[in-house]
Amino acid sequence: MRPHGKLEYGDRAAPLRTCVGCRVRTVSSELLRLVVVEGVIVPDLRRRLQGRGASLHPSLSCLDLAERRRAFPRAFRAAAPLDVSRVREHLEGLHSERNG
Repeated sequence: MRPHGKLEYGDRAAPLRTCVGCRVRTVSSELLRLVVVEGVIVPDLRRRLQGRGASLHPSLSCLDLAERRRAFPRAFRAAAPLDVSRVREHLEGLHSERNG
């Protein structure tokens, strides 16, 4: 029986996180960590930034789902609307690298 909240990944247990877009639980290393810096959601590529984090699959479809569901204010416990432009730019850059 595996421990709650962990997934056996190779020889070691890896933490699980839920994508705020599609709501699928997966290994945290497959998700992009996001944090809020001065009202702007930014990708935390090194997973070192302080503050409450949210996880998202690195895909534009999950970002669109999260926006449509208004998931970011809930995930970050923010009252004000949050700017997702930095995350969108990052994901579009990843998408153009893969296709181009």
